[in-house]
Amino acid sequence: MLARLITGVRPIWQGCQPSRKQRIYFANHGSHVDFILLSSCLPPDQRAKTRGVAAADYWGRTRFRRLISEVLLGAVLVERNWVERKADPLAVLIEALDRGDTLIMFPEGTRNMGEEPLLRFRSGLYSLATARPDVELIPCWLENMSRVLPKGEFLPVPLLCRAIFGAPVIPSPGEEKYAFLARARGALLALDPKSKGEKS
Repeated sequence: MLARLITGVRPIWQGCQPSRKQRIYFANHGSHVDFILLSSCLPPDQRAKTRGVAAADYWGRTRFRRLISEVLLGAVLVERNWVERKADPLAVLIEALDRGDTLIMFPEGTRNMGEEPLLRFRSGLYSLATARPDVELIPCWLENMSRVLPKGEFLPVPLLCRAIFGAPVIPSPGEEKYAFLARARGALLALDPKSKGEKS
């Protein structure tokens, strides 16, 4: 895929393997191209039925952005503003799952532009995990996204980005929401090579 050729993103299947099973991949979020890079690591037959979850207030704001997100990328747009929204985000995502789609989610809810490696997770991942417990939840750490196209450069730097896939996170019976979200966040954070003292 073009994204892999340009950025050199390398998939590392550390805790699982590519599968034909329906999945929810959840990843850290630092760039608008995270979905493209993660999906480019999936087998072609799986990539064809994989959809990213994106914020409608950003990607649906203009006709051009909606064209990119919905038509070109096939994203599922959800409304984050619970006061003004017209559709329940959970219902929209469950509908996509019930059609057989695999989803890519960013549980931080927004791009992380700060110093913390991972922001607090929103509750959507827990809601989907409990609503559709048979769908595998796979953490994926996207490494070095900010270095793929360094500030002031015009050409991408190859072979600096990795997508590290971890073991499935399985909800425990009766597990409380915040306990599950903390465990899922910990599983994702544990994939960060920096947390293990590795060098990119």
